[in-house]
Amino acid sequence: MTSKQRAFLRGMANGYEVVLIIGKDGVTDNVLKQADEALEARELIKIKCLETVPAPVREVATEIVSAVGGDVVQVIGSKAVLYRPAKKPVIVLPR
Repeated sequence: MTSKQRAFLRGMANGYEVVLIIGKDGVTDNVLKQADEALEARELIKIKCLETVPAPVREVATEIVSAVGGDVVQVIGSKAVLYRPAKKPVIVLPR
């Protein structure tokens, strides 16, 4: 993913609400299933890690995208933005 595409997705995600909240149990099978379904439906999602999560936010986001596919677009504070193109993509990335 190029920096131009990443900037485009960051701008889109600016107005998005948090779709997935990760708690003290960290990344579980249920979290992975929800992330997979949300990415397929929306392509771009925002997740939030509570203070009780045992790992840093970047590690959690990386673990999710390595399991379900996609890219970590941005990590700021306790939130991360994830992107994965759907089978029928709606978001058209700049070249």
